[in-house]
Amino acid sequence: MLPLLCCLLQAALAVSSEQRPPVPYSNTSGPPLTTTHREPRRPWVFSVDYHHVQAPFEIGLWIMLASLAKLGFHWSGRVPAVVPESCLLIMVGLLVGGVIYSVRHEAPPLLSAEAFFLYLLPPIVLDAGYFLPIRLFFENLGTILWYAVLGTLWNALGIGLSLYGVCQAGPWGLGDLSVLQSLLFGSLIAAVDPVAVLSVFEEIHVNEQLHILVFGESLLNDAVTVVLYKLFESFLRLPSVSGADVAAGVCQLLLVGLGGLCVGLAFGLMAALTTRCTARVQVIAPLFVFLYSYLSYLTSEMFRLSGIVAIVTCAVTMKQYVEANVSQKSHTTIKYFLKMWSSVSETLIFIFLGVSTIQDAHMWSWAFVSFTLFFCLFWRALGVLFLTALVNRLRRNPVTFKDQFIIAYGGLRGAICFSLVFLIDDFPKKRLFITTTIVVILFTVFVQGMTIKPLVELLEVKRRKKAPPTVSEEIHIRLLDHLLVGIEDITAQWGQNYWKDRFEQFNKKYLRRYLIRADKQAQSSIVQVYQRLEKRDILGPDAEGLGESTEPPREAAPPSQHLRPEEVESFRKLLSRNLHSISRKQTQTYSRHTLHPDVTTDRDLPGRPALRRHCSLGTDRQGGSEGHAGRQPQTARGLTRSLTEGSSEGPAVGPRSLLNPSEWGASGPQGHCGDTSEGKARGTPNLPGTGTQVRPPPKILSFCLENEQRGGSC
Repeated sequence: MLPLLCCLLQAALAVSSEQRPPVPYSNTSGPPLTTTHREPRRPWVFSVDYHHVQAPFEIGLWIMLASLAKLGFHWSGRVPAVVPESCLLIMVGLLVGGVIYSVRHEAPPLLSAEAFFLYLLPPIVLDAGYFLPIRLFFENLGTILWYAVLGTLWNALGIGLSLYGVCQAGPWGLGDLSVLQSLLFGSLIAAVDPVAVLSVFEEIHVNEQLHILVFGESLLNDAVTVVLYKLFESFLRLPSVSGADVAAGVCQLLLVGLGGLCVGLAFGLMAALTTRCTARVQVIAPLFVFLYSYLSYLTSEMFRLSGIVAIVTCAVTMKQYVEANVSQKSHTTIKYFLKMWSSVSETLIFIFLGVSTIQDAHMWSWAFVSFTLFFCLFWRALGVLFLTALVNRLRRNPVTFKDQFIIAYGGLRGAICFSLVFLIDDFPKKRLFITTTIVVILFTVFVQGMTIKPLVELLEVKRRKKAPPTVSEEIHIRLLDHLLVGIEDITAQWGQNYWKDRFEQFNKKYLRRYLIRADKQAQSSIVQVYQRLEKRDILGPDAEGLGESTEPPREAAPPSQHLRPEEVESFRKLLSRNLHSISRKQTQTYSRHTLHPDVTTDRDLPGRPALRRHCSLGTDRQGGSEGHAGRQPQTARGLTRSLTEGSSEGPAVGPRSLLNPSEWGASGPQGHCGDTSEGKARGTPNLPGTGTQVRPPPKILSFCLENEQRGGSC
């Protein structure tokens, strides 16, 4: 709330300075002091001093009105599904402005350019930059810059030159409009407003790629728009324009963008270093996020650089390092404070747009307004088609024709155009520019903003996936990233995956080492993904800041039920009976896949039917069938397990005999498959063919698959 506090203090100081002029006071013992002259007052019981609280009281009333209007909008039933929130807020502003004009018979207060750029715009851009989907943004950065730089130049030059030609050729009395004035108006009307785009595109839930293309363009074209505006404004003050002036304007365009990038990066790194030392004072950690980001914006504006580029860069940098240094409670504070701050600013902007429309500074021209609307739509659509046709040759995922239509149709104008048009120096056609700008803003917000959602549904544009990615998807995405890096390395191509991997190595080796606390550096990427998903499960689908969740909150999991004492005792007996033999030294366990086909591993438990291998694997098929007559093995989930300790009916073969078939003798165990007539003396059978007694092993674990039972093999 720092900009609002600054605004309140500034207004309060202005009011106090107007009401109480300073009077010098002579003091012989020191420097002259400044005091105020107060008239003597009698004791009072009740009085009203509205001028003392006028500025903060009126600002508080405006914020209260905006919040109540937004609250009523979301409680209005099916209206939010048809009318965007920005349209309803502008209508509230028009109503309030009409009431003020009818009561006071003068124009209501205007939204000044200084208040918009210094106090209302920064929190909206900070919220958008801090919760920006970084992966999508950098994967589409080339296309976003392509649209933001070349697209804005295309629209500004096309609209300005077309309006100049129409005004010079038509009989509408606009022949005195110069080419530089037309280009100045074209530069400010070509700006796609991030505030309007955010308010509309967050409600229609288009796919991530389409959303980041439109939103990224609206963020980054601010640098181009402001530079072009100031460039043509400076050209108007010059007696003549030379080629050196044009070259200086091109260099200024590059300097504004790169300068804002460097300023934002510097303040983001300083914020990371500062929050690294807040382990014991976590309560002030969120304050540094707001201070450093706002100072980066003000510093860029002070040096006439792009403040929006600076604050977006600072927010993206802080997101990577500050979030790892602060606690979970501080992260929740940052998130919801930014959401609240940006929501209030956005609401005030749209209400003031409606209020400022009711004024006397209007000049109407059907021809100029109509041609401006037509050229705004025509040049943007033509530019999107032409630029996309070129960029699709370099993209792996081309922008489809449906997405191109939504990009062209989603070029909404807003408060940036409205603020810039009031900064123009006074000349005869300034009021015409103001009226035309207001009409274009109302047309794009109302007509295009209200019809874009039905068009998205009609064209069946791919929508955003509602379900959040799972841990498996996150792991597979990282696997594909490493795979693409390896492919680029093998093919000796330095693509975006290669440079991204190089930056990750540099980030892990240097930046994270000095910008993140030591206790936060040892976590692996998979652990970080797991923690992020756990956080999202706790806080809901909006835990990562991709927008407020429209789904109802999840119900809390029922508390675990404590087991009764008899249940605990039953489990203890069950485990002790079945796990009693775990501590004993066991012999090696064999399966049917690791034994010789002729090996027999039959053992009988006392008092239990024995599990015998069928003689289909041996030579005496007939004896094996008789030996297993009437025996049904016990199976559980496709696998039968039997622990046998000696045998009373069948031959017992020790581990060596199982492993070494040469010790079996001439006939081998296959000759006695199913034979139960010999070798029954005390469970110590004779080895067939030798007459030597073999001591049975203490335990042998034998398995019988369920499919063998069904086939009659066990």
